[in-house]
Order: sequence, then structure tokens, then C-alpha cells
Amino acid sequence: MKRKLFIALSAMIFATNASVNAQESSSEYIFQPHAYLQVQGGAQYTLGESDFSELISPSVQIGLGWQFNPWLSARLAVGAWQSKGGFNGYIEDGVSRNITYKYKYVAPGIDVVFNLSNAICGYNPHRTVNVSAFVGGAANIAFGNDEANNIAGQGYDLVYLWSGTKVRPVGRGGLALDFRLSDRVSLGIEGNANVLSDKYNSKKAGNADWYFNALASVSIRLGKTYKKKAAPVPEPVEQTVVEPVVEEKLPVSEPVVEEVKDECMKRDVFFTINSSVIRESERAKVYELSKYLNNHKNAIVEITGYADAGTGTAAINSRLSSERAEAVKKMLTEQCGVSASQIKTSYKGSEVQPFADNDMNRVSICIISN
Repeated sequence: MKRKLFIALSAMIFATNASVNAQESSSEYIFQPHAYLQVQGGAQYTLGESDFSELISPSVQIGLGWQFNPWLSARLAVGAWQSKGGFNGYIEDGVSRNITYKYKYVAPGIDVVFNLSNAICGYNPHRTVNVSAFVGGAANIAFGNDEANNIAGQGYDLVYLWSGTKVRPVGRGGLALDFRLSDRVSLGIEGNANVLSDKYNSKKAGNADWYFNALASVSIRLGKTYKKKAAPVPEPVEQTVVEPVVEEKLPVSEPVVEEVKDECMKRDVFFTINSSVIRESERAKVYELSKYLNNHKNAIVEITGYADAGTGTAAINSRLSSERAEAVKKMLTEQCGVSASQIKTSYKGSEVQPFADNDMNRVSICIISN
């Protein structure tokens, strides 16, 4: 029976998540431990002899948890409000009927929560629906049992009648469905069962007393919950500079010296994702540009910044490409002594992609002309 239940639950989790996860890859994200806050409200049913509808009470719960990894968390939760007791055989106007009585409680406890969706289907922070199971324990602090005491005062024998404040241990467990609205917020539904001693509802039944909660919840995740893995940056291919070649011509009548113009120099300075910092591996290219510019004071370098179209928004990529062009200019002027009048900068964002490889478009292309 347990095996069939596990198989059925697993099938439900797979079916719930298959369609919404087809476009996502768990290998793209790195989980980060974080706290979360839950506020819950709903109804409680206390097991008793009266009709089901007569034993329904309001119930609330607030919880603060810590998510250790994608599938395991611990939650400190405090449930409270009202429980009910009931029995048949109450005589009123000569007629026997069922009667109920209510009392209040507060139940602080701790739960261990297992995210079955992440455990079975793999971690995905963008999953729309998550299924979780939890087990835990609490201390039920019950008080306000005046109605049961009034009934007993009429001559009815409630064997386990209590008054004042009573503290009893509680074992509990349940299931929860979580519906993601954003990285921070989700809505949920939780059902839990709570078992405690036979003395909770004042009646002697010869077995444990139970109450069940059905709760709607709002969960707020605190802090950063994941980060996206950076795409590997390919090693840029060093470009060979072609040195000017002077062809020596044979004299016809008198020697003729042909003026040879310097050829253009081009360097591609590559950056990592979401960065405009020039890496050590790329600084040598900027030094080569500066050496040429300082030796050729009439030469102009045009620096054009780009961003890859595979990540970011148009606004972010526009800013990033501008910063990449300015980063090369700043190194040339402040560290290499190149005159600002020899430098022109522009940026294309991600509208223009000079390279077929997406990651190589995180670049500033520098071209020197005379």
C-alpha cells in the first residue's frame, strides 16, 4: 500500500511539473540558502462525536523557515485559535442530542519540510508548482475550557475534564502545494494532521485525539535564492599583426624611394558576462594599441563596445557596451599616456553582433587608422 501511494505521489509531481519545466534546465542555476516567512489562515476540524460541520473552527499559523538546500528546510511555526469537542447524549427539553463546546489553544512547534518536486524532478527555481511533505512536533497550550466545565456542572460526566491552562505534546505531519508568483512570493495550500493525548477534548475515548487544519498561505522568500551560472567565456583568438612591408624597387635613372603608409591595427578586447573590467589576459592588447598610438601621434583609434544578445535586456546591454568602450579609453589615457584626442568611442549594445559565437560579442573592437 505504501509503495502504491509513493508511486502515485511521484506520478502526480511529475505530471504537475512536466509542462512548466520543459524550457528550463536545473543545471543553469545555483541554489543559495535563504530564509522564508509564511502567513497562513483557514479552518480546523477536531475529531469528535458531533456532525462534521459542527466541529469546524477558525485556525491561523505563522512560520519562519530556513531553506538549507533545494529539497530540505526547517520551519518554526506557531498555530493558534480554537478547537472544539463534542459528544452525543446531551439531554435538552427531554430530547437527546449532540452538543459541542469550544476552547482555545496556541501550538508552537518545528517542522522538517521536504520539497518533493526538487528531490524527484531536480532543482528549478522557476517551477510553477512545488509539492512538499513535512513532519514535526509541537507543544499544544490549551486554555479557556469554560463551556465544557459548564456542561459538566449540569451533571454530565466528562472523565478528562480540565480547566486552566494545559500543555500537551503534539505530533504532526502534512502535505503542501506551493504556487510560484515570483522569485520572492508564492501562494500555497497546506493540509496537516495533529495527534495528541486523549485528554485534549475532555472526553475519554480510549484513543488519541486528533485535529486537522486546512490552510491557505502566502510565502515570502527573504534574500537571494539562486544565481544563474555564468556561461564559459571562450579564449579569444590572438590576431597576428601584419607588419608593413616595403618593396624595394630597382632604380631606372635615379633612386626612387616609395613612401609606405602604416597599415591599420585591430584589437578585440573581450570581457566576461555582465562586466566591463579589463582582465589581465586582455590588458596586453591595450598596451599594444597604446604603443602604436604614442609612436604615431596622427593615428586615431575607434573603440566600439558591444554586448551579447543572449543575456540581459536592451537597456542593460546598451549601458554595458558603453562602459566596455569607456574602460578601454580610460586605460589608454590614464595608464598608457595616450592623448584623448586620438580616441573615439561608440557603442552598439546588443543590436549589432559582430561574432557568430554569442559569448564573443562581449567585446570592445579597437581599430587604429591613420
